[in-house]
Amino acid sequence: MSIYDHYRKEEHVFVDQVINWKDQVIERYSPKLTDFLDLREQKIMSTIIGNQSECIAAFFGGRENSERKRALIYPNYYSPMDEDFSLAAFNLSYAVKFHSLSHRQVLGTLMSLGMTRAKFGDILLKDDVIQIIVAEEIAVFVQNNLNSIGKSPIKLERITFNELVEIEDDWQSRHGTISSLRLDVLISEFYHISRQKAQALIKAEHVKVNQKIIDSTSFICGEGDLLSVKGFGRGMLLSIDGMSKKEKWRIQYGVKK
Repeated sequence: MSIYDHYRKEEHVFVDQVINWKDQVIERYSPKLTDFLDLREQKIMSTIIGNQSECIAAFFGGRENSERKRALIYPNYYSPMDEDFSLAAFNLSYAVKFHSLSHRQVLGTLMSLGMTRAKFGDILLKDDVIQIIVAEEIAVFVQNNLNSIGKSPIKLERITFNELVEIEDDWQSRHGTISSLRLDVLISEFYHISRQKAQALIKAEHVKVNQKIIDSTSFICGEGDLLSVKGFGRGMLLSIDGMSKKEKWRIQYGVKK
């Protein structure tokens, strides 16, 4: 069986990239730092790198519960530190009395700067506080060019990771048994709705998997996939724990509003 048989066709390019990074670290005996990876990409990298004696993969996104993280692949002699991940964190100051900013607005403005999503980590919102985590190599550019969001002027103040706001990890962890790993089946299980309603949501393009709209009800999900369903919140397929005696998939998943 080929390694590609374990992954979706559209993931093969990333699989090749991880294999290439791994080979570089082993051949050159020096660390390799990646851009920010989403949860699914982190899972793929962890699976491919594994617990090899020649190289190891570590992840850091600025705080313990970060969703988006940079990966450092390093030889076994190396002891990585937070500084090796080259991250920068900013607090966004704005007139909170006159403006209310959303995650979507912040992300949209960041993307309008001409950078790829892979250069930006988590966006943290708590009460009136907005903070962003970015790759160090674009920190100065972001600070010089991110001057407003919508109609709200903003000012960026660089902060330490210790100053990042605490976002409660309100994922509700659950176990389930499902007939297949199809997207409509998972949505039905996650949110306790009928498969027909789940299929309608998918066909209406109200469902994203790893931030990409998926309109196929038969899309097969894997460990680490992050689902966003309009009106229902987010769900994450944490692990696939094998088949039951009745040939159904045992899974662990998390949901939050």
